[in-house]
Amino acid sequence: MSFFALIDYKMGNLSSVNKALEKAGASVRIVTTPAEALDACALILPGVGSFGDAMANLNAAGWSDFIRQWIAADRPFLGICLGMQMLLEESEESPGVPGLGIFKGQVRRFPDTPGMKVPHMGWNTVCGTGNSPFFTGPEEHFYFVHSFYIDPVDRTLAAAVTDYIHPFTCAIARGNLLATQFHPEKSQSAGLELLKKFVLNITAEEKTI
Repeated sequence: MSFFALIDYKMGNLSSVNKALEKAGASVRIVTTPAEALDACALILPGVGSFGDAMANLNAAGWSDFIRQWIAADRPFLGICLGMQMLLEESEESPGVPGLGIFKGQVRRFPDTPGMKVPHMGWNTVCGTGNSPFFTGPEEHFYFVHSFYIDPVDRTLAAAVTDYIHPFTCAIARGNLLATQFHPEKSQSAGLELLKKFVLNITAEEKTI
């Protein structure tokens, strides 16, 4: 089986993502340059921290164009938390900083609401929209830590939604791309099952080649 390339751009919790992917059946390599990921069967973009800092790090290491080309070719891709937010055009967290621009839309901050804390932190219910085979069962609980959420122009991107202050898209899927606002690597059995689906989908395709 080919390897899953986990991008190290100094903004992700690599250890927990690595361990979760390996537990899901993936052979993982942590990569720091695009050249190291050329022969990967999947590309993983994790992320925690500031949108602006993350984009600066991706750009500096030459990842941005590589990621755009990878996704344009419909090669398997997984984005986690900030790794999903950067797929859009811009974020209210870092005005004036362009995102990867793969999907049209903005990343917005949760509005200040009496009795509701920001960041949204902890377990919450995730409901599939019917647009993706990754979310086909009943409602499940996943772990969130974020103050910002994506607001894509194309509503059909939404693979799953959750509700905190208001409903928002918590996962997107298109072709071989999956990205989540929640952290599957911190979501115990539900997270592991989602990662297994992602891994098995890729390994099944490899066996047919």
